Amino acid sequence: MRLFRNCIAVVAIMLSPALAAAQQQGDRARPISLDEAVRLAQLNSPVTVTARNALRTGRLAEMNALGQYLPSVSVSSYAYNTSGATLFQGQVYPYNGPPWNFGDGVNAGLLLLDGGQRWFGYRAAQANQRSYAENETLQRYGVGLAVKQQYYTVLQARELEAAGASAVEAAQVTLNYASARVKVGAAVRTDSLKAAVQMGTARLALINARASLRDANAALTRLVASNVQVTAIAADTNDVPRLDVDDATLTRMADEGPAVRQAVAAFEASKATRRSTITGTYIPQIRLGYNYGISTTSSYFNWGGGPGSSNTQYTLSASYPIFNNFARELTAMQSAVAEDNAEANLRDARFNARANLATLLDQYRTAIETINLQQLQIAAAQEDLTATQTRYGLGAAAYLDVLTSQTVLDAQRTALINARFTARTAKAAIEAFVGRDLK
Repeated sequence: MRLFRNCIAVVAIMLSPALAAAQQQGDRARPISLDEAVRLAQLNSPVTVTARNALRTGRLAEMNALGQYLPSVSVSSYAYNTSGATLFQGQVYPYNGPPWNFGDGVNAGLLLLDGGQRWFGYRAAQANQRSYAENETLQRYGVGLAVKQQYYTVLQARELEAAGASAVEAAQVTLNYASARVKVGAAVRTDSLKAAVQMGTARLALINARASLRDANAALTRLVASNVQVTAIAADTNDVPRLDVDDATLTRMADEGPAVRQAVAAFEASKATRRSTITGTYIPQIRLGYNYGISTTSSYFNWGGGPGSSNTQYTLSASYPIFNNFARELTAMQSAVAEDNAEANLRDARFNARANLATLLDQYRTAIETINLQQLQIAAAQEDLTATQTRYGLGAAAYLDVLTSQTVLDAQRTALINARFTARTAKAAIEAFVGRDLK
């Protein structure tokens, strides 16, 4: 009996401080709702910031492509000082002109004919901007999926913590029965030692569950970029998401999802780029130019005042590369290959949409059925454990029967927790895949 009491004391001394410290650390985390966690992560995540910046750059690229229809205009001004002497035909002649000379000028140019290169370039910029917009949607929902998965991991760890606490309570009941029976001589000391080991195992599992909860909280805090540690709201622990959308609607959503739309935009951009490349290399270009310049010895910006000279030029030029070492053919081939690759990616994106949707739906529905089954099995296992513990206390059952019942109950609880996690993450993955929230 003394050995038994010593074992219990050692278990309590070793595990109680760890349990208390884990509980205190978990209580310091600030509860945060799932919607707020997703919003903060989408705001602060590097991938969403990069996607939003790509949209900003794409808007300016679109303006630049449209601006190619406008003339380019530039102004210039110069000043220089001349002194010394000049060597001419073996003789040195001192410089006798004015030391300072000034000049100003205006230059303008306009591309009159390019065979549609600017138009197709503008269409490519528009398609690229649509691709950036779809990528931004993909990144937002991708970050949202990561946050939801981590949020559900916190819930899973919290549920495992609750299951561990229940296991500790059940082990305590068994330990009390064993202690009472050993005390009156109705059971061998082995039962009490096994009960002590079971208690220690249950408490160790509880410590691991709380450690997993702290780790999950830390990961969630990083994703939402919070200066204080955050955790999932406890009220969400038993929430199981519903998917009230029929298969036909989900299939249509997947066919029109952001991944497919991005592939469509990329394909359209590649087609426009190929046409722009062909028209830019196989069709002559005609340009109109204007240049006006003045030079004077009086001062800067002497537009028509004081002694000086002026110069006005109008130019009309045409250019066409006859042979450029096959660079034109190479560029045309590269743009054609890029279009073929984009078309293949689009075809694969459409097939991938339906294949992934089918997989995610199967995961979700299997998890929901597992949840329903596990709830029944847990109720039955709980009743069986209670009955077995009572019978063991009365001497009508062996300790092995109690251990078996407790093991079955623990396994059923873990299966239920995992099924809830699978259902939650599968629904979140479907939402990320179709690019919209499914309430």
